[in-house]
Amino acid sequence: MRNLDKYKGVIPAFYACYDKEGNISPNGVQALTRYFIDKGVKGVYVNGSSGECIYQSVEDKKIVLENVMKEAKGKLTVIAHVACNNTADSKVLAAHAESLGVDAIAAIPPIYFHLPEYAIAEYWNDISSAAPNTDFVIYNIPQLAGVALTMNLFAEMRKNPRVIGVKNSSMPVQDIQMFKDAGGEDYVIFNGPDEQFMSGRVIGAEGAIGGTYGAMPELFLKLDAFVRAGKMEEARELQYAVNAIIYKMCSAHGNMYGVIKAILKINEGLELGGVRKPLPGLTESDMAVVEEAAKMITDAKAKY
Repeated sequence: MRNLDKYKGVIPAFYACYDKEGNISPNGVQALTRYFIDKGVKGVYVNGSSGECIYQSVEDKKIVLENVMKEAKGKLTVIAHVACNNTADSKVLAAHAESLGVDAIAAIPPIYFHLPEYAIAEYWNDISSAAPNTDFVIYNIPQLAGVALTMNLFAEMRKNPRVIGVKNSSMPVQDIQMFKDAGGEDYVIFNGPDEQFMSGRVIGAEGAIGGTYGAMPELFLKLDAFVRAGKMEEARELQYAVNAIIYKMCSAHGNMYGVIKAILKINEGLELGGVRKPLPGLTESDMAVVEEAAKMITDAKAKY
């Protein structure tokens, strides 16, 4: 019997944590994990887009996940994104994740070359075969991966009993409804775009995974509570407030994840470093954006 309840809730995407030399910081990873435990979120999504996964080596990703699991210890649902742009490395990471006892692994489709759907299915199933006792989540993010999860491909993947859901980061909320309708109660559909958290939850997403949740987990937990309670006016107002914060964080010269890490240093005392090149780091002028966004978060937490 599938245990899907552990996936139904607010699951922040985990940030890459660096030391002063730009290497993975085990201390930073453990501190960020403890932070999420203290905030009361459902789980964490490790080594995905917010973890700067395409700029991490296989060894980097192993170090991150090992240090998350040192602290998580059953207090968080852990979904490990294991996709690399080749099958062999992805299988190594899948097996490693299973050996650590994660709840699920996840994968985007291979990027750059536009592969036929049967090849994408084979890639995902090969990865899943390397973690035969672990749930598998399909990661649909067509605007970055360059290929979308179609209904035919989803139907093919549902033949794999380890597939338990879709992290849907496409912009149309209709996609969530279509995947939910096709999969039914045996599959969890996660809302991906943070700016439409409310919309995704209302149309059928039982869980949500997002890259800005970590900067303001209290606000997304409250937004989730409003949706669950049917308080739609309150949910809409809070979604608008959250979106204003996201738009502010995206307005810097440097990458948004650099902004978020700087916000977490101000608001939470976390030292997570910057971002890895070629992502652009923060400039001196970006600190005004960081400080304004940090204050917007503090004010919103006080209000809601």
